[in-house]
Amino acid sequence: MPPNVALLEARALHARYGEIEALHGINLDVAQGSIVALLGANGSGKTTTLRALTGATRRSGSILFDKREVIGHAPEDVARLGIAHVPEGRGTLSTLSVWENLAMGAYTLTDARRTRARYEKLVAYFPWLAERREQPAGLLSGGEQQMLAIARALMMEPRLILLDEPSLGLAPIIVSRIFEILRTINRDDGVTILIAEQNAAAALALADQAYVLETGRIALSGPSHDLAGNEQIRKSYLGY
Repeated sequence: MPPNVALLEARALHARYGEIEALHGINLDVAQGSIVALLGANGSGKTTTLRALTGATRRSGSILFDKREVIGHAPEDVARLGIAHVPEGRGTLSTLSVWENLAMGAYTLTDARRTRARYEKLVAYFPWLAERREQPAGLLSGGEQQMLAIARALMMEPRLILLDEPSLGLAPIIVSRIFEILRTINRDDGVTILIAEQNAAAALALADQAYVLETGRIALSGPSHDLAGNEQIRKSYLGY
């Protein structure tokens, strides 16, 4: 697919939790091969946006993934189309081993050799996975659990990965390491990334484009370097 062609397009996207409307008709574009950041304070709608894109909450409007409408698809069908989701809180299964967590991420792959090849590729990014393969995931550090969650999502060979607050609760040096791995995966493997982050400085340094959410609406959008360089925007919306 040529550069700058939208892999994901959301139009007039609404989402609800019961009677409460959490997204108010947002428009969102994620270009093939890009990294796009969703920024905003707690309660702005970042998590809801990712959940709406995967069908994990009630939604309406239009979501095109590679020109294919996905509204009406269940989350497992969205995953099979090539969209992986790493939720806030990592979602690793603590009683299962590192390998068992990874194997769960490969449920869309039916060829054992392909699964093994995928595992070997991820070990190149996260070498400790091989060393800790049999260790229960619950015994990993917070940073290692976040990396495992990302690796598990990448096991399914996604075209697009959605990440919800991957820096949450982690030391800056670990955040820097994780974001550098994400940059490498995007550059070398061509995986498109949509990342919801409260750490605006780190997200803008990683991303090509950014959207700022405010109470379920898009308040601002544009190239990351433009948003990062605007002092008024930084103070009003990004908190640094």
